Order: sequence, then structure tokens, then C-alpha cells
Amino acid sequence: MQVEIEGKKIGDGNRPYFIAEISGNHNGKIENALKLIRLAKESGADAVKLQTYTPETMTIECDSDLFKVKGGLWDSYSLYDLYQWAHTPWEWHAELFAEAKKLGITCFSTPFDESAVDFLEGFKVPAYKVASFEIVDLLLIERIAQTMKPIIMSTGMANHDEIKEAIDTVKKYHNDIVVLHCVSGYPTPVEQSNIRTIPRIRQDFDVLTGLSDHTLSSTAAIASVSLGSCLIEKHFIDDRSNKGPDSEFSLNPTEFRFLVKEMTVAWHALGEGNYELKKAEKDSIIFRRSLFFTNDIKSGEIITKENLRKIRPGNGLPPKYYEKLIGKKVTKDVKKGTPADWGLIQD
Repeated sequence: MQVEIEGKKIGDGNRPYFIAEISGNHNGKIENALKLIRLAKESGADAVKLQTYTPETMTIECDSDLFKVKGGLWDSYSLYDLYQWAHTPWEWHAELFAEAKKLGITCFSTPFDESAVDFLEGFKVPAYKVASFEIVDLLLIERIAQTMKPIIMSTGMANHDEIKEAIDTVKKYHNDIVVLHCVSGYPTPVEQSNIRTIPRIRQDFDVLTGLSDHTLSSTAAIASVSLGSCLIEKHFIDDRSNKGPDSEFSLNPTEFRFLVKEMTVAWHALGEGNYELKKAEKDSIIFRRSLFFTNDIKSGEIITKENLRKIRPGNGLPPKYYEKLIGKKVTKDVKKGTPADWGLIQD
């Protein structure tokens, strides 16, 4: 299975695809957002991702406790104020997409309602992301699927049936989908990453899988490659000391470069899963043990444990024939250090 975004193939046989998530780490300044796009490109990201919403498309301004965050990084914020702080103004999008195009890095976004999809279609975005919290919004997912663009979907808190409903909604229109295992904890304790879910998703739903990672390091992401993860999304910031809505679980450029390098190495290390002799082994195979004559022997003399040994190098018959050769006679004079060969053995 493969999905293609702007000429880059994602999935079987291809190295992991890396997404740097800007989210609200621009802290309300377009110059910060532009800088993050540049830094993402320099850090090895294949794509940079925005979030497209306004406070009004996410929630309502209301004093009820129902609309307040309790606990965690955003404790006591009203939802409206949090989204006011974190949103990427729609009037920035044209400049951000233009900057990404100039730099040669893919840029797309997470729309949080249907109006955002319509808005993003005006920029001919190459793909869409479905956020973990929106996986239960099947009307939104259907609108995104109708664009016929590849979809990357985070599972977050969704159970099996909810994931299936979302995938089935997309598959009514196309199969270009990557489903990301995701724990919607900000940050996520690494011991709760549960990345063994990644192959389970592929097995249960017949889709490409990856990881949207909110842990504080790259360990879970790097380990996920061995479980079939083909796409990694990490929140991205220039410097966590600048603070921002997502700064506490975002990677800086140095960390992101490390992620790209080590995950790519881990992917290469997976290989093809076979028993063929590897190129690196070809010069070593000669040093395996084999059967050698360790004394001079006259023609017709009997082979004994005193004149035949299992030693290195590997030019002689394999050691498994040792007992079979003991007691046989040689057909000609043999010098010490001669590798055992069937042509020297009397039937």
C-alpha cells in the first residue's frame, strides 16, 4: 500500500514521512509562522502542517464551567480564549502556503469544520489532516473525503468502532488514507504510548499506519518504525523557552533533525526480512569453521581425530561431515593445512 503527496510516496518500501506540526507555536505572529516553515525545511521535514479554524468555528464564548479546561497544560482556560490564543488567522494562509512553495516543502492543514475545508480548497492543498478530536465528526470527514485528496487521520481517544466509522466514511470516496495511532495527552507519558497499536490498526482496517506523537522525546517515534509506522507527526517549535500553546510537547529544530536521522537509520535497519548473505558478510564467510587436515597424511592412510580438525578458515567441507570422514582413507598424499574435499576421500 502507498499514498502519494506531492510526488513523495508514503508507505510500503519508502522511508518514513515526517510532518512538522506548527499548530499554535507561532504565538500569534506571522513572522514566527514563516520562520517555523523555514526551520522545518532545514530540519528535514517532508511537510509542515497548519491548523485552520477560528474560535467561533470551534466553540462559543460562554462563562459556563462546561467551557473551561480543567487540569493539564491549559488549566482554567476557557475554550474560546484557548482557541483565540492558538489559532492561525485565516488571512495568514496565503502567505504561509506561498512561503512553503518557495522553500520546496509541502504544506497542508487540519480543517476543523466544513467552512475551513472550503477555504483550504482555494489553495489547492495536496492533503488534509483529521485531528483526533474530530474523528467522530463524520460530516466533516465526509466533506474532506469528497475533495479526493489524501487524508491523514489521528485516532486519539477513538475506540475500534469509531475508527472504523471514520475510515469507512473516507473509503466511500477513495483509499488514500494513513491512520495515525495517537494518544491525546499533552504531553503523553512515554509509558502510555502503546505503540503496539500501530500494527493492530493496519491489521484491523487494512490501511497504512503511523504515529502522531505527543511525548517529550523521539524514542516512541523511532521505535514505532519497527512496528510498521510509515509517517510521523511531531509538534514543532523554534525554542520551547518562547512558550506557546503546544511548546511543552514540541521538538526544536535540533531535536527534529535527530528524529529524522535516527528514524531513517532505523527504517534502513529493518531490511527485507530474509536469510540471504548480506554484502557486509561476504568478506567474513571465509572465516567460518571447516574441516582441515592438520598433519601430513600418506595415500591410503586412515583419517583420524589426530589429523582432521574443525578449524578456521572456511575453505574445507562443513563441520557437519566430521564424523562421516573419520575412519575413511585418503586417495593421495595430503599436506598439513589442506582443506578437506570429497575428491581426497576414498568412498
